[in-house]
Amino acid sequence: MTRGMIAIVLAGGYAKRLWPLTLDKPKALLPVAGKPMIDYAVEKLIPLNPPISRIVLSTNLRFHPQFQEWLRARRYPSIELVPDSSLKEKEKLGAIRALANIIAKTGDEDFLVLAGDNLFTDDLEGFLRFFDEKHASTIALYHARSIEEARRGATVTIDEEGRILEFVEKPVHPKTTLVGACVYAFPVGIGKRLKEYLDLGQSGDEPGRFIEWLHKQEPVYGYMLKDYLWDIGTLESYRAADKFFSTRSS
Repeated sequence: MTRGMIAIVLAGGYAKRLWPLTLDKPKALLPVAGKPMIDYAVEKLIPLNPPISRIVLSTNLRFHPQFQEWLRARRYPSIELVPDSSLKEKEKLGAIRALANIIAKTGDEDFLVLAGDNLFTDDLEGFLRFFDEKHASTIALYHARSIEEARRGATVTIDEEGRILEFVEKPVHPKTTLVGACVYAFPVGIGKRLKEYLDLGQSGDEPGRFIEWLHKQEPVYGYMLKDYLWDIGTLESYRAADKFFSTRSS
């Protein structure tokens, strides 16, 4: 890959489903196997320089000081903290609006977007090679372990080339356990699509809603991860990830 790329890590949510753990602490800073969850995302990105030119961490203002303290302790290179514009939870931007605002203020580069609460063992080299080959919006895919888990995510159907044929966010009756992760690669120009989507009055929060809309406007591809991905949205998934990564590091 010869083009520049900016990585954006989304960590601005309030994680009510994890209360009381997240009442006074952002989910992305909860420990997994003894280190903050956000470290796993950053550690996937640091080796990718190049093509990653810088890393932007999207937070909310309430927990921004805790992320500043985390960053001072870690001293990661090329990380910029960008809080949303509201102190009040009810006025928070939402992940898609926050993403659109960040992209609108940057140059003409490709974007790699990760959720700060997604944990996985794959590196991102294969994912980015696939994106470079297609040079179209690309998302990571994995198999949920149950229909109930698939119901909490976004089910995906793809063709033989990996193009997404159907993407259903929070399906009531999942047709498959193949689901999309909040691991996205977007080409130059995606900012126009984000603006178009938001101008239609669509949801500004769940990132999957944007993908659900985008794949109907232009080609979007899915790349299969080799292993499972933990989307930390419940106490059960948090404990399962902590157990797995604790075992893996011991």
